[in-house]
Amino acid sequence: MRFHARVVFYVIEPIAIRKNDLWFTEYQTNAMRLGLRITSILKNIKTDYQQLLVVETEEYGRALILDGALMFTDQNEFTYHEMMVHPLLSSHPDPRKVLVVGGGDGGCVREIVKHDCVEEIYLVDIDEEVIKASLDFFPAVSEGLRDERVKVLPMDALKFIKDHPATFDAIIVDSTDPVDFAVGLFEAPFYRDVAAALREGGMVVAQTESPFVNRDLLSHAFLQMGTVFPRMFLCWGAMPTYPTGSWTYSIGSLGPDPRTIRRSPSARTQYYSSDIHRASFVLPPFIKELLRANLSQ
Repeated sequence: MRFHARVVFYVIEPIAIRKNDLWFTEYQTNAMRLGLRITSILKNIKTDYQQLLVVETEEYGRALILDGALMFTDQNEFTYHEMMVHPLLSSHPDPRKVLVVGGGDGGCVREIVKHDCVEEIYLVDIDEEVIKASLDFFPAVSEGLRDERVKVLPMDALKFIKDHPATFDAIIVDSTDPVDFAVGLFEAPFYRDVAAALREGGMVVAQTESPFVNRDLLSHAFLQMGTVFPRMFLCWGAMPTYPTGSWTYSIGSLGPDPRTIRRSPSARTQYYSSDIHRASFVLPPFIKELLRANLSQ
């Protein structure tokens, strides 16, 4: 999933290119939009928390859309989910207990189960309909939810974290937009609760937007996390359907350096590798300048 404050609506519209032409259009910023030709609408409901849409696209296969923001598609979701998980778990000294906040689609869980050292995985997403939709329409994304190590809890993650101090080795914040029920997941008080829920030497990762069109959002989220965690790092990678195609991942650490690789996933990855791991932490000067005051060297 992704963090995008500006997208609160979407359009499904016919376009006179060929007969019965139907398109999904996401307004990614006030001046930029993404359009995908869709062949069918598989699910379109209003949950207790957001508008949930599943469509079949001609270019990227099936797509999950929440409140008008494109969460992922069949053809490229792996770039995001692998980068949300493997730089963190491949560098943690001993990640036995992992929490995923949000991410009801199960993509991050699928990647976590590739680490044999992990003994318990908790997925906490407030919207049970997202979990159901992924199980129904995205079996390759949600397959990890059936692993015996996984506990799926459709509830408020803020409350869950506060109720579990010093419990987890790693926490992955895979939230939707910072509006309504998710707004508290991107501020310092939440990260203080996250730090309290981590064991000694714990680490957290959160996706933090495009470094090109969402620089203010990136710097704000990084700064908020940096007020809590003594060590801060940023890595980045490709995500074709997100604004500008480049995405960032902020890592807060209570000790370990996420640039140090300690293990590899036990199963196949399509984007992540040891070379990608190392390269993802190499930042261009404009990003370094944006984050300089809070970036660990």
